[in-house]
Formats: sequence, C-alpha cells, structure tokens
Amino acid sequence: MGIVIAGERSGAGKTTVTLALLAALRQHRAQVQSFKVGPDYIDPMFHTRVTGRACRNLDPVLTSERYVQQCFARHNQDADYTLVEGVMGLFDGASRVDDVGSTAHVARLLDLPVVLILNCSSLSRSVAAIAHGYRTLDPRLRFAGLVLNQVGSDRHLDLLQSALEPLGLPILGLLRREGAIAIPDRHLGLIPTGELPHLEPLIDRLAQLGNTCFDWDALLPLLTPTAADRQIRNTTLMGSGMNGMRSHTTHDSPSRLPAARIAIAQDAAFNFYYADNLDLLHELGAELLPWSPLRDGALPQGTQGLYFGGGFPEVFAAELAENHSARQVVRTAVRAGMPTYAECGGLMYLCESIVDFEQQRHPMVGALPTTATMGKRLTLGYRQAIAYLDSPLVKTGDRLWGHEFHRSTLDAVPDAPLFTLQSYDGQPLGAEGWQQQQVHGSYVHVHWGDRPDLPQRFLNHCAHYQPVSISVNVSLG
Repeated sequence: MGIVIAGERSGAGKTTVTLALLAALRQHRAQVQSFKVGPDYIDPMFHTRVTGRACRNLDPVLTSERYVQQCFARHNQDADYTLVEGVMGLFDGASRVDDVGSTAHVARLLDLPVVLILNCSSLSRSVAAIAHGYRTLDPRLRFAGLVLNQVGSDRHLDLLQSALEPLGLPILGLLRREGAIAIPDRHLGLIPTGELPHLEPLIDRLAQLGNTCFDWDALLPLLTPTAADRQIRNTTLMGSGMNGMRSHTTHDSPSRLPAARIAIAQDAAFNFYYADNLDLLHELGAELLPWSPLRDGALPQGTQGLYFGGGFPEVFAAELAENHSARQVVRTAVRAGMPTYAECGGLMYLCESIVDFEQQRHPMVGALPTTATMGKRLTLGYRQAIAYLDSPLVKTGDRLWGHEFHRSTLDAVPDAPLFTLQSYDGQPLGAEGWQQQQVHGSYVHVHWGDRPDLPQRFLNHCAHYQPVSISVNVSLG
C-alpha cells in the first residue's frame, strides 16, 4: 500500500518523521521507495541518501495527475515498503481556490492513507479540534492515524491522549520535545546532504528515533504493498502503455536519438536535479558526464552539451570564481555554440558576476551580460512560462509549467526575453530568461516527466554539435 506523511502546517516535523521511518526501515535492509510531493529538491536528497534509491517527485502541477500515478506505479514495483512525504500543510497547494498540487491532492490520486503529524508544543486539549477538522474537511481522504510531535512531558501526553481518544484515530508515533533532531538549514531550506560532513551519525540517530518512537505493528501493514496493490500498479503500467517503459500523457513517448555527450554540473554548488529528468535523458540516448565547476579545470572529453541545474552558487561563489579554467572553458564553449541549458543557479553561474549576501562581487563565466545579486526577497511559486523565442529547449509559443525559488535578481534583462510568466492563477508576472548563442537560461525549474519533447529538442541540438578543442587561458579575471 504505502502511506502519505502529512503535516498540519509547514514545520510540523514531516521531514524528521519521514527520515526517521526511512532510516529505521533501511537499517533492516529493506528496499524502501520514497516519494516527495511538490517541486522540492533537497528533501529528496536526504531520502535518497538514507534509502539508497532515488526519491521521486510527485507534482501534478509540474507534470500531470496521470504522470503522478504512473511514476508512483513504476518506481515501487520491487519495493518492500513505500512512503510519500507531503509538502507544507495537508491542504496547501498551488491555487487560492482549491488544493491542487497539495499533499491531499496526491493522496487522493494514489488512494493512500494519510498519517497526520501534529506539532503539540503549544497545545493540550485543542489538539482534538485540529485533528477532527483535518479528518472531516475532505471525506475522500483516509486517515491511518496521528504522530504527535514536540510532546513535552508525561502529563502533557496524558492530556493529548485523553483529548484525542473520542476521535478513534490511532496514535502511530510519539516524538518527545527533548529528543528532537535538528537538521541544519539556511536561506532556501535544508543544507544539502553533500555539505554535511557528519551525516552518517545523523542518520544513525534518526534510525534510533524511528525504532523507538513509532508503533511498527500498526505501521508495517500500511507500508507494505499487497498483492492487490501490485495488480493495480501493473494495470496502471499496462493501461498507460508503459509495460516497464516510460509513458507520457500529453506528448508522444520518447524515441532514442543519436548519442549525445552531456556534461552535467554536479557538485556542492549545483545539485538540483529531478531524478526523472536525468533518467529521461539517459532513455533518450544521452551519455551523462558528471563534472564539477568547483574542482575541474576542463569539460569531459567530447562534450556536446552543457546542463547546469540549480543549487547554491552564491554560497560557493568565491570557490567558483577561483576556478579560472572552468569559467573560461564554459565561456569558450558557449561562444562556440555548444547547446547549454541552465536553470536558476546555473543561470547565475553564466552571468558576469554574483554579488553575495555580504555584497561581495565574484566574477563568473561572463556568457550573459548581467549580474546576479542576492537579496532578502524570496521569489517563490509555480509559473506558466510561454516562450517568446526558440531556444535549445523550447519553440516560440511553447507553454510549460515550472517553479521559481530564489533570492537573487538580475540587474539586466535581454531586449528579447525568453519567457513571459504567469502565476498558477493566471496573474501576469512579466518576462524573464535568456536565449543567447545556444543558451537557454532561466530561473524557472522544469520537470520534464510529462514533456519529453523538451529534452528531445535539447538532445537534437546537442547531437548536431561537433566538439572542438577548447584552449584555456588561466588569466581570465
């Protein structure tokens, strides 16, 4: 079956509870498939590190309802246990008028029971009103039980249990306030796993928390797929034409293209990639070549395309600036017409410079005539992007869904921007994005799962690019 871990609000403890459950299950050598609702990149990194299996994002806004169901069916076929971590509060979604894109939306699509986490730090008997409201707001949802977080004392627990008893909702977990585990964070959420030198001890503590704080007799049957579940999954795969292969609902299924060698920036500065995007590139015939703009002085041999995901270039701006060779080789490749796809942090790296939170300026690649400056204002939300121009990824007039999440702004925009943007509810948000040489640079993160035409177009451009020898002048400023 599987369960959905939901919170009554952001900060209720979803990630801690999810990781504790995953760590405890993995400690017993189980094959655990996890999923994350929404567009987040960092929580899936933790899931993947704990389970050893790539966590998959389930986002009906970035993809589609059908794709969410197909993705879920495809990736837990051989799993012993299945767990979905929600996003924000249970009913918080993309729209002002309904819960589209919310944890509740995904729970309904997958017909999975919900385990609701309640932050009890400032509650006693009122906890019952909150639990009752969540359970009754949407009768289509099934609730497996509750996890009580931030319980202060035995007396506090007695009050909570007494208040909740009439509701008949099982208490499946109990986390004491003094036993809380803090996962370090910063301006865009948790610090990614690659930057935490003491992550293994943290995972061990999470496993201990998982082993001691949950009712496993009640949870294991919920987490374990039944024969009926597997039959439903097989029916979903066969009915969609997948039969072990990827299927797409709104566009043609991908066909393998001439092999193209794609250099993918993967290090502490650039690590925001959806697992499905990388899988799709591989299925289309791309050879994925990881490299590091922080450490490497040259691109991988025979590179025909560049893919810069998001991440934290502002945190590592000094180190990126010091790698003169990498900056020059990328600038030279871009000017030679190498197809380049850059999202958010990748876009910032291609700029002339980054101004960090301390107002220090750091030179970057210089492929785009603009500077990225960090600020306090957070730009956040789903975007419908309509293409003004052709790029290696899109054609003029293309419409696609994406997500913005950044605290930087650019001091210049091109005369002809790449996209015009609208919010999920249709509010105009202006224009953004760069198309220059063969660069597609944008703040908009895109999940390609339901849009295989996008990576197909990118790889077509890459396959026709003939690699050239790129010399390096380390005097680059």
